[in-house]
Amino acid sequence: MAIHGRGASTGAVPTRFGLAEREDDRDWLDERHDIDGPGAKLRTTVTVEHPRSILTFNRSPDVPFDRSVNAYRGCEHGCIYCYARPSHAFHDLSPGLDFETKLFAKPDAAKLLRETLAKPGYLPAPIAMGTNTDPYQPIEERYRITRSVLELCLELRHPVTITTKSARVLDDLDLLTELARLKLTAVGISVTTFDARLSGLLEPRASSPAKRLYALAQLVAAGVPSHVSVAPVIPSITDEFLESILEQAAARGVTSASWIMLRLPHEVAPLFREWLETHFPDRARKVMGIVQSVRSGRDNDPAFFTRMKPKGVWADLFRSRFRIACKRLGIGKAEVDLDASLFRKPSRNGQLDLF
Repeated sequence: MAIHGRGASTGAVPTRFGLAEREDDRDWLDERHDIDGPGAKLRTTVTVEHPRSILTFNRSPDVPFDRSVNAYRGCEHGCIYCYARPSHAFHDLSPGLDFETKLFAKPDAAKLLRETLAKPGYLPAPIAMGTNTDPYQPIEERYRITRSVLELCLELRHPVTITTKSARVLDDLDLLTELARLKLTAVGISVTTFDARLSGLLEPRASSPAKRLYALAQLVAAGVPSHVSVAPVIPSITDEFLESILEQAAARGVTSASWIMLRLPHEVAPLFREWLETHFPDRARKVMGIVQSVRSGRDNDPAFFTRMKPKGVWADLFRSRFRIACKRLGIGKAEVDLDASLFRKPSRNGQLDLF
């Protein structure tokens, strides 16, 4: 049963960390929305979290960044395809509705980041925001954690990149414009479809496709390096929009683009299957058949490099369509060349650093 305004319906059965043992008490199903009777509104809750550090380093050889900041855990956008959903299972929470409704905010992010950047051995390189959950999901309007991190990056002249599917990024256009002037930032916005109804089913609380295009236009006009990501491409669901997304982005001055094939790690696979059966039962088998054909017969390929490079005839078709459209429109690959040489290491001891 679909829940209005949410991506997941009940949630996939968790199979990791022992959560499946709780199946009998229905807790994993996230059906607490039924406590007040059928149709009761499932509300979002936010827990303030105080971690000891905020800058995460990674050694993944197939991603273009080695450090990131995630201001939030969980994401109210509720994108059914989100590869970050399984991270909620680490905290004994469901990757289904819990991921969309039980959120965590880290208001000390900028303070913790300042402490890390002040360490003697720290060497600057672009910090990626939006690599796990969206830095501009709805609760950013209240907490302004992303903005506080951008303010710190501007103060210290530290490069930072943003990935989002929210027009709320324009709330920080003043900071992004200044960062861009110093070659310290670039923004990527992902667009999945132009069908507003389909977007509402896939990514129920993200900005509409039209608003995302508007945000891209405003960023370009302000001189902020901007990138469009056609992501994810879902066969027989969103792939028909691939060329039109590129055309509309190019018309707004965007000069770089990328695409990502649907990925279904861990609990995302059963969640997505459930979503297909709920909203597109007539083509569910076809969709999953194509997905498996580009992932070596599996729902997902977790291996480095190949996870980002699907193979097979369908993958080749999408890749060719993307390449031909980009060539026709004069769109190139993203080349983020940010300046780390301007970095000003913050003081660790206040005025004592002057002596």
